[in-house]
Amino acid sequence: MIRVLFVCHGNICRSPMAEFMFRDMVTRQGLGDCFYIESAATSMEECGNPVYPPARRKLAEHGISAEGKRARTMTRQDYDKFDYLLGMEEWNIRNILRIVGKDPEHKVHRLLDYSAKPRDIADPWYTGDFDTTWNDISEGLNGFLETLRKEGRIERKPSKEV
Repeated sequence: MIRVLFVCHGNICRSPMAEFMFRDMVTRQGLGDCFYIESAATSMEECGNPVYPPARRKLAEHGISAEGKRARTMTRQDYDKFDYLLGMEEWNIRNILRIVGKDPEHKVHRLLDYSAKPRDIADPWYTGDFDTTWNDISEGLNGFLETLRKEGRIERKPSKEV
């Protein structure tokens, strides 16, 4: 089982979108049992809060529910628990490393580092642009899944774009 933790600042927009989008993606491809997927924050600001309403609406537009998700802060123990800690932007990576210390197993990456155009995913909390966030996350998730296939970590199956 591949254990993936998506991480952003507050765990109410980007990282829960990535969590639920990836769950949906791998389930539709018959790979759901290959993954354990969560999301977390690098701050405590939103701890216990539900997914931000515009993020929930964007997920719902695609038939994806984030019901029951509450923001949580990542811990040092998450480094040992997960195979991949995928941040949404460079600041998230810095904060993840602040929390976990070092990354000797090279588990920490930006999600869009798995795309053809590595970059940060802009925070829709500030931009209000959940369409671009959806597209960026989709691009990163597709690239991540393809990387896992190329590395032989999962069986190659026909992929569907999110």
